[in-house]
Amino acid sequence: MTATAGGMPAAVRVSGLRKRYGGRPVVDGLTFSVAAGVIFAILGPNGAGKTTTVEILEGYRRPDEGEVRVLGLDPARAGAELRGRVGLMLQDGGIYPQARPREILRLYARFYRDPRDPDALLEQVGLADVAATRYKVLSGGQKQRLGLALALLGRPEVAILDEPTAGMDPAAKAATREMIGALRNAGTTVLLTTHELADVERMADRIAIIDRGRIVAAGSASELAAGAAPRIRFQLERALDDPDRSGLTAALGAGSIRDDGAPGRYLVDGLDSSPALLATLAGWCAARGLLIAELRTTGATLEERYLALTGDEAQHD
Repeated sequence: MTATAGGMPAAVRVSGLRKRYGGRPVVDGLTFSVAAGVIFAILGPNGAGKTTTVEILEGYRRPDEGEVRVLGLDPARAGAELRGRVGLMLQDGGIYPQARPREILRLYARFYRDPRDPDALLEQVGLADVAATRYKVLSGGQKQRLGLALALLGRPEVAILDEPTAGMDPAAKAATREMIGALRNAGTTVLLTTHELADVERMADRIAIIDRGRIVAAGSASELAAGAAPRIRFQLERALDDPDRSGLTAALGAGSIRDDGAPGRYLVDGLDSSPALLATLAGWCAARGLLIAELRTTGATLEERYLALTGDEAQHD
């Protein structure tokens, strides 16, 4: 394997990757590398190029330009060699609807030289109780867990996981995150695509944010969030009505007051934190007898940084 910029061996390397459909660039010059034994997350709105990039890494599509290597091999040419070394979890598993989880895992286990024990794996992903249930009647979360089991069955060196916690309840999500973390700790490289930013913040060592086929930011979750100026968050003893919200916005001079989760919690949006701004906020509340229960300055969250980099909540088709 080649090395990353930090000197660690690269399990995945992408250089100048381009793919067009009908002359329209979908992936436009992506370059990144993933060190062995880390969790690397690819984020981006719908249509940003994530799926096409992953399909090229899986060998399902060929690039128009650029170079892609997975475990040092070209996935478009070395599919047979990589098949036993790369685990894939797809959103649409394409599994025969009448098949049962235990049957499916035992069948797929025959494709590998040293597979994990299917029954132990069913227990680990929380499917032992439905091991004999037909696939078509499993819940969405159960189907996702079966997809994860199939990806891990062959003890992969690289696991490519597409939306691994989609449709899962909180307990199943927590268990899945723990499993993915254990994979990393055992030396498996995990390439993760997801819209669950909470999963990314908890699990990913490195993150690449893609928009319109290009990487617009990369780094750890804390590094990405630190790229934004500090912001003011505060909680009042009661929620602001519309006139008060307008009055406070005018007093601060610009920006806006945005809800920040629970009633009475707010974020000053569009203005960087400063001593003068904090004093204005405190003075305005004091003049109206409003108690500030909490006042703090923080960097942006990963979600806020993501939305800012990708054009807020716009989805690119």
